[in-house]
Amino acid sequence: VQLQACGGGLVQAGGSLRLSCAASGRISTQRTMGWFRQAPGKEREFVAAMRWGDSNTRYANSVKGRFTISRDNAKNTVYLQMNNLKPEDTAGYYCAAREGNLITGSFGLPNLYNYWGQGTEVTVSS
Repeated sequence: VQLQACGGGLVQAGGSLRLSCAASGRISTQRTMGWFRQAPGKEREFVAAMRWGDSNTRYANSVKGRFTISRDNAKNTVYLQMNNLKPEDTAGYYCAAREGNLITGSFGLPNLYNYWGQGTEVTVSS
């Protein structure tokens, strides 16, 4: 399974970006996919995730109301729509996938994900 993330870039504060993560290879329809981010000098942190079967979602408090995770089954792709971006959103964004379903409370645990994309950089200027 490979995850290919794209969509990052440079944007002014208040702007928007949409990240995409396409999964290729044999991956179960029973899966959880999500986004994490890592800023320079900081640990990787959870952003958002979605359970594929029932579209259950969870967001980090810092992005609630601004970011939306969604999916396209036909394209085997998960998206992260990021609105009202802030300078503190600047980071490398990584998509991740887990074979099998996670309970919602576990969405934010990076060690539970089997596959990781290469990351896409998001820079928000003030």
